[in-house]
Amino acid sequence: MSRRNLHRRPPTVPPSPRTGPSRRALFRAAGGLTAAGALGGATMWSAGAAPVTWTHPGGLHNRGDLNRAKVRVAAGTDPWYSGWKLLTANAHSASTWTARPASIVYRGSGYAENYATLYNDIAAAYQNALRWWIGGTTANAACAAAICNAWADTLTSIQGSADRFLAAGIYGWQFANVGELLRDYSGFDLAAFQQMMLNVFYPVNNDFLVNHNGACITNYWANWDLCNMASIMAIGILCEDGEKFDQAVTYFKSGAGNGSIAHAVPYLYMDDDGYVLGQWQESGRDQGHCMLGMGQMGALCEMAWNQGTDLYGYDDRRFFKAAQYVAKYNVGRDVPYTTYTWGSGTNCAVHSQTAPGSGSRGLLRPVWGMLHYHYNRRLYLDDKYIAQMYALVAPEGGGGDYESTSGGYDQLGFGTLMYAK
Repeated sequence: MSRRNLHRRPPTVPPSPRTGPSRRALFRAAGGLTAAGALGGATMWSAGAAPVTWTHPGGLHNRGDLNRAKVRVAAGTDPWYSGWKLLTANAHSASTWTARPASIVYRGSGYAENYATLYNDIAAAYQNALRWWIGGTTANAACAAAICNAWADTLTSIQGSADRFLAAGIYGWQFANVGELLRDYSGFDLAAFQQMMLNVFYPVNNDFLVNHNGACITNYWANWDLCNMASIMAIGILCEDGEKFDQAVTYFKSGAGNGSIAHAVPYLYMDDDGYVLGQWQESGRDQGHCMLGMGQMGALCEMAWNQGTDLYGYDDRRFFKAAQYVAKYNVGRDVPYTTYTWGSGTNCAVHSQTAPGSGSRGLLRPVWGMLHYHYNRRLYLDDKYIAQMYALVAPEGGGGDYESTSGGYDQLGFGTLMYAK
């Protein structure tokens, strides 16, 4: 069965008034709204174009994000200060954290799994880097750099079952973002860290997007593509490698797998309240993986945005519509659903899902702050369902504040601290 038959795209839904500026935004100072639009038009490159001049830091956070958090936290202003208190209370953010690097990281049943050591160390490095940027404490910078340097000196490969691709993808984009925050710190060995990302993480990321582990193109869920796309983009930014940056953007727009935007959001609807919704590819599976998808695609879009490429708005804001869909279902509202059919394994055996998967419905994960503050505060859109979901989790914590297994570390978190506007 061809992919065309498995994923027929529905007729285009007319743009909804609800995808434009909210009623509240119309009453803002007209100059403010106009200026925001002009700034976006002036700074956004055409989709798919690596920047001529790289912005640093320019991964998940730009200098404006970091300075805003620093100023607001120093003044004790909420919601930033509430997010800061969560950060400083997290054991991973302590400057006494000691790295436990391994030469080989294993993930997957049947292997001597040790990948939890990696994701815990990455969470610690990230949180210490944030404490340095916002609080100015050099002990935290030294700790973050020591973690990164130790892994760069030790790690040689990522192995295991097919789950090795998840490890290389999720921990790849996370680790590269820590390096981006530390790139100007004197105690950080940027060159060695870049080589680790290029030689250990990128080959696994690239292999997955090119070969999909030898499986039918529809076999792997959207998140498998997305984490590897995000890792490639983050490595491209860290290493100022335009080909890698463009590889990630091109795959987002037209990749063959389920992580590309048209395959990740195959169906569009308009609900009774006039909001356009996009069915997420994993919606028939369970909601925990839908949350993961919001975090992975959100990270990809935020990194691209900070380098001047607007993926958040690509294809008439298709990702926004998907986030609204996932959020609406997870705040307890019904959503429309079109039977989702795909091929699995190496022979494309056909399977179908006929309704949203209710597993982990309402799960709280720190993925909504980034989306809410982009769509509602940068663009002044009415993000009703995203806003409701964000309100349930705010202020957002990070690794160590949710479950202790890998699901609690799939996002770096702290969206309230870093994205509030």
